[in-house]
Amino acid sequence: MKPLFVLLTVFLISNLVIRQYKGDMDYHLAGKIALAATLLFTSLGHLIYTKGMVLMLPDFIPLKKEMIYMTGLLEVMGAFGLFIPSLSRLKGMLLIVFFILILPTNIYASMRHLNYETATFDGKGPGYLWFRIPFQLLLIGWTYYFALR
Repeated sequence: MKPLFVLLTVFLISNLVIRQYKGDMDYHLAGKIALAATLLFTSLGHLIYTKGMVLMLPDFIPLKKEMIYMTGLLEVMGAFGLFIPSLSRLKGMLLIVFFILILPTNIYASMRHLNYETATFDGKGPGYLWFRIPFQLLLIGWTYYFALR
């Protein structure tokens, strides 16, 4: 829920600030800024909640802790890459692939009732997927609209 709040809040604030300086709104730029802010926000979770995020990964995945740090770094690179014109389209495509690839870990964690923030198994469970899957689809659509169009 927090990443959705970041996405929408930063989008609104960015539009207001852009309007103040440019005299007109720039939804495209505000959309990229909001996506980048959301990626930077979620990448912090990889550092703060490493132990819980490691538990999101199935047993067959090696180097779990390293994988968590690497995906956090990929989110940071994706956030900055959105603003490099020669990389923006490629980063948009890679982010969509990334969002698709991480969805199974969220499903796996939900089925196990994992609370990644506390690294315990008292989380919301499969009910969380009623939010997570639509949010993942929103991120994919948002990325397509603001980074690939």
